Amino acid sequence: MNLGHTYENTARMVTALNNKVPSAEELLVEYRKAINTLRPLPAHYSDDKNNNHAAIRFEDSDWADYCLKHGIFAHIFDGATPSDQATRNRWRANVTAALSHIQEVSPGLYRMVRLLVTDIVVLNSGADGGGSASRMLGVVVMSPGPEWEVPQYAECLTHEAMHLNLFVADMVYGTFTLPSVELEADEHRALSAVKIGQLRPLDKAFHAAAVTVPLMYLQHQRGTTTLIDLYTESLRDACADLATHRSVFTEYGAMLLDELCGFAANIDFTHVAETITDPAYAGYRPAVAA
Repeated sequence: MNLGHTYENTARMVTALNNKVPSAEELLVEYRKAINTLRPLPAHYSDDKNNNHAAIRFEDSDWADYCLKHGIFAHIFDGATPSDQATRNRWRANVTAALSHIQEVSPGLYRMVRLLVTDIVVLNSGADGGGSASRMLGVVVMSPGPEWEVPQYAECLTHEAMHLNLFVADMVYGTFTLPSVELEADEHRALSAVKIGQLRPLDKAFHAAAVTVPLMYLQHQRGTTTLIDLYTESLRDACADLATHRSVFTEYGAMLLDELCGFAANIDFTHVAETITDPAYAGYRPAVAA
């Protein structure tokens, strides 16, 4: 699957929202300016491109308050307990180390994560895992499990960055011919590659299949195979099922589906690396401003 679409899609979003065609060097800052026109709370950005790291916040932050008030990720926020300074210091250190870990094992993947993730909300809810939402571009919510170490933080950030990636793609091009609410109907449900054996609404099943690609690649780069072993067959099964719903995908969505099915068939990590590092893939052809 071509993760390099990230840069073209974010650039097109910038062009559409800000009427500016960003250069590759400008993209990180200009993307933050663009999504600030869509978000209820702003993303921090600096004109110094080296000073645009994700903001790390906790259960008493503005984003946590927003999610609580609007019922977003209620299963995470409703059970959140207060965190002390020592806990926050540990979380912050682990998130920072996780980002460094991604950069070390795959600079191209780190570039994608750094571009897409602007805010990280860490809290203890007992619901181990993470979350992201299309109305909150850039925001990753994370509830670390008690046994999590740096690799698990890195996988959570990578997982949610891919969801954010797909949200951008859907906003720019559209992925399905039906709205999300209609994709919940039984006839539009498909196998999940992550919640193995479960049928999920088509958009969620597609997201689940797509996020396995960077997760498997990250583990491949790290020299471990836990998720590769777990997802190889479930991804193939999910792709076969997703392909039976091809008529509900847009032309762009069908292209993504074909790329995903191609990866599932071959599990070619060399190609994944190319799509996030080779300029032929990872560059972009931004739209011309009107």
